[in-house]
Amino acid sequence: MARIIGWPRISYVSRFYAIDEANAALPEVERILAALRDQRVELIALRDRVVAASPPDDETPTTGVAEQIRLLRLGMQGLIDQMQAGVARLVEMDITLRDISTGLIDFPALVSGRPIWLCWRLGETEVANWHPHDEGFETRRPLSELPMSRGSGTPAA
Repeated sequence: MARIIGWPRISYVSRFYAIDEANAALPEVERILAALRDQRVELIALRDRVVAASPPDDETPTTGVAEQIRLLRLGMQGLIDQMQAGVARLVEMDITLRDISTGLIDFPALVSGRPIWLCWRLGETEVANWHPHDEGFETRRPLSELPMSRGSGTPAA
């Protein structure tokens, strides 16, 4: 099911992650996010080249310039297609992409029956933070602050 990037609701997910499951998914997620980040940078560079090559609105581009712009746009479309495939894979995994440039994502999880987000971003070695499902990155807290399961002494996620 498609979701809007950054949408804070958890109700659309088909699964919830345990902390160990989220950590186990990180190698694939990290590869996807690094590719998305790099593709975004490349896409912006291509866009800037199109803008720089484009004549003013009242001028018709020469045949050579028109061909250059066409090829740049084809390259942009190829990158967009690759990025869509990466985002689709994250959606398949029920992972919410929050920010491409920092590689910020959330894994849906449950703590004592309450939905939360396990929060991670590129550069972190493991999932070590969480925040309530209706809050964002700025309120994330360490996993050590997760409510404990009754009698278990371990976090409930």
